[in-house]
Amino acid sequence: MTESRALARVLVVEDDVAIRRGLVDALGFHGYAITECGDGESAVKLALENSPDLVLLDCMLPRGSGLEALRRIREARPTMPVILVTALGSEDDRVSGLSLGADDYIVKPFSLRELLARVEAVLRRSPARPGDVRSLSDGAVTIDLERRVLIAHDGEQPISERDVGVMRFLASNSSRAVDRKELLQCVWGLDPKGLETRTVDMQIARLRERIAAAGARGEWIGTSRGKGYRLGAGVTVSA
Repeated sequence: MTESRALARVLVVEDDVAIRRGLVDALGFHGYAITECGDGESAVKLALENSPDLVLLDCMLPRGSGLEALRRIREARPTMPVILVTALGSEDDRVSGLSLGADDYIVKPFSLRELLARVEAVLRRSPARPGDVRSLSDGAVTIDLERRVLIAHDGEQPISERDVGVMRFLASNSSRAVDRKELLQCVWGLDPKGLETRTVDMQIARLRERIAAAGARGEWIGTSRGKGYRLGAGVTVSA
């Protein structure tokens, strides 16, 4: 068992008690810390309150469908990894889930081996546990991601959830440049394929202006020509 597995927290959302118990036991045996529930409302509540490393989300749920829960989770936590569980032949659910930003899907019935492989793959390619990044600072300006505020010498000002998502994703991937398509997919929850938009550039331009106006000592969001955006070298990340 690896350390990353032992620390990973998975929210299992399944209304069938027997299936849910099997998933909880199997994932727990392999080192995951599990939270569980059986309806859409509880899924959204637990996902937002506990910030798990991954949500395993069944499509067919009482008190709000899995797709509705996914939409609400994506609005509030754009980078939270979600694997959608669909029934055999439910192509519409899979397509809808992916368009809403699901990281992957698995079709019932599935084997334990396939489940573990998909969970591990999604966690491996997720942005370094985005929830672990709590704040960023250059010594003059600080962004508190937990409280969603920008802090400067003249006080605090709120920033948007989207701004938080952008900064958290860049901080979690600070060793490389992140392109616009990746930001669209992981922060906005949009499928970038065939999508032409300047949404990312406009959001980052506005965020740069706010940080600079607050008295930042240097560039917080750098541009790598032909590659995308990256966190500024003078910004310190705190977990």
